[in-house]
Amino acid sequence: MMKYILVTGGVISGIGKGIIASSVGTILKSCGLHVTAIKIDPYINIDAGTFSPYEHGEVFVLDDGGEVDLDLGNYERFLDIRLTKDNNLTTGKIYQSVINKERRGDYLGKTVQVVPHITDAIQEWVVKQATVPVDDDVCTFYIESMPFIEAFRQFQFKVKRENFCNIHVSLIPQPSATGEQKTKPTQNSVRELRGLGLSPDLIMCRCSTALENSVKEKISMFCHVEPQQVICVQDVSSIYRVPLLLEDQGVVSYLSRRLNMPIETRPRKMLTKWKEMSDRSDRLLEHCSIALVGKYTKFSDSYASVIKALEHSALAISHKLEVKYIDSAYLEPSTLQEEPVKYHEAWQKLCSADGILVPGGFGVRGTEGKIHAINWARKQKKPFLGVCLGMQLAVCEFARNMLDANSTEFDPESKHPVVIDMPEHNPGQMGGTMRLGKRRTIFKTNTSVLRKLYGDAEYVEERHRHRFEVNPELKSHFEEKGFRFVGQDVEGERMEVIELDDHPYFIGVQYHPEFTSRPIKPSPPYLGLLLAAAGKLQSYLQKGCRLSPRFVNAALTTGSCE
Repeated sequence: MMKYILVTGGVISGIGKGIIASSVGTILKSCGLHVTAIKIDPYINIDAGTFSPYEHGEVFVLDDGGEVDLDLGNYERFLDIRLTKDNNLTTGKIYQSVINKERRGDYLGKTVQVVPHITDAIQEWVVKQATVPVDDDVCTFYIESMPFIEAFRQFQFKVKRENFCNIHVSLIPQPSATGEQKTKPTQNSVRELRGLGLSPDLIMCRCSTALENSVKEKISMFCHVEPQQVICVQDVSSIYRVPLLLEDQGVVSYLSRRLNMPIETRPRKMLTKWKEMSDRSDRLLEHCSIALVGKYTKFSDSYASVIKALEHSALAISHKLEVKYIDSAYLEPSTLQEEPVKYHEAWQKLCSADGILVPGGFGVRGTEGKIHAINWARKQKKPFLGVCLGMQLAVCEFARNMLDANSTEFDPESKHPVVIDMPEHNPGQMGGTMRLGKRRTIFKTNTSVLRKLYGDAEYVEERHRHRFEVNPELKSHFEEKGFRFVGQDVEGERMEVIELDDHPYFIGVQYHPEFTSRPIKPSPPYLGLLLAAAGKLQSYLQKGCRLSPRFVNAALTTGSCE
């Protein structure tokens, strides 16, 4: 029988429900169980595709083209699994499915209401998705919004108590004036949850420092749980320490008893590797800085997967990562006139970085600043990686030195457009109209640096999210100047990978390699950027894409999470 673990949150948003759900799944997977995850969101949107990065963070893209909440990225990275768009359930999806059934006459003339029709649809969706793939043992998910809470109030009785568990995540504030950990917000949160018909089995307390025993006993007494059911999740140096924190406090043992799961108590190799990886991360001495030039730099979650991919690569080469966030608009000449201090600060950051990354994005604002950054990286031979829009702008920057060229995304009247609308793009509708999901890219040359970083693969399959593409008609003009399109789609019509001759590392990819990066298996384009920035790329390539003995020994201590 499938086991379901529901994660709810209280007091405030953004306290780490997604990380905790991922961590619980990780320690259960380390026990040999098959784990999947579902994120349930209250908004009416069908998916996350049209969200502003400043409001919800990045849009994470799945193999099947699903545009989903960034928490699914954490699920995939922690559990090393591939999810589908139906693992992100929204109010919009549920209401749309119920309305479609009503229009087809599936309800036989009944009055369609939130209870039971919406709540039943939620339960049916969860049960169906929890069995994809069919060998899963445990499904973790977390929720907000009243219809979903009511659905799971009913659901706990349908699947029986021994198959359903509720973890409640709450904040323990610690005002600086007194330094005392306060439990009242958690008491109120648990009381409200109980009033809605759900009783927490574990209360996970987010706090800045470890919970004092007296505080834990107070929560136990007023929230009607045993002291061992109060779990402390204090701030740690790395999110990859959270599974270890939960394991140390007996979460696996409790879930084993509570959900009647036969779990062996022998030492688990996977968690040992996670501990070694986390310890090594804390001991890094050498530094490497990357300038991230984008337009959403005030909110780091806008580039969550990009940052994780950089961290994975930095850890692989035993360097401590420093990300220098640069608002691309501050690099533009107009800023020099209006805000000279910000202009000079931005350029100082760019010039002092070991490598430059221009990630994906949309719209005109800040594009000239990105082009200036790319121009500087090309001329100064600074390691550079352009992702999606970053690749397209690298093409635009190079083309400006050859002919009157631009992108139709920014200049619809350009005489020689090097970046054009894709034929399937529907400009009249924003949601779900892009080239999305996993696509194959075929390398056209054996000498490609990126091909070598991918292990000399003939092709790669990576996730895409774009509306515009490089104009293939101008390909020969670029390659005459040493600007090569080394990777193309299966039909040979879309330019997927660019490389510049006579440069330490100047790579652009149309796809988003950050979405498939893992802590133990970093994304090759990002690994190449970090290697080049650390001055180790040529040595790495000469050794057949093997790290030096010091790095190999470090990597062997972390091993694979599989």
